[in-house]
This record gives sequence, C-alpha cells and structure tokens, in this order.
Amino acid sequence: MKELFLEYKYPIIGGLIGLVLALFFFTIGFFKTILLLVMVGIGVFIGSYIKNEDLFGKFFQNK
Repeated sequence: MKELFLEYKYPIIGGLIGLVLALFFFTIGFFKTILLLVMVGIGVFIGSYIKNEDLFGKFFQNK
C-alpha cells in the first residue's frame, strides 16, 4: 500500500484537493470558496515570510 501511495502521491493529493473544493463550492458557494482560497494563500505567504525571516526566533531571543 505504501508503494502505491508513493507512486501515485500527487494524483491522490490532487484528487483530494478537488474533492474538498467541490464540497466547498456546493456547501458555501463559489465566491465564499474563492475568498477562502485567497485568505489561505495570504496565510501561507505570511507564514512563509515569518519562517524565512525567523521573526519568532528574533523576537523570543531578545527576552
């Protein structure tokens, strides 16, 4: 089973993402789903910026 997942990892992940997006489209609507995706994208951007700049390490190191 592990070999099967490793061989088809990206199609499986893509299918699960498609399933989640379809569920969001049908339950909360198109525009709310788009807003949710934009907010997640902003969160990922902020999180990667904080990690790359090591802001938490600099903040807690001074105390």
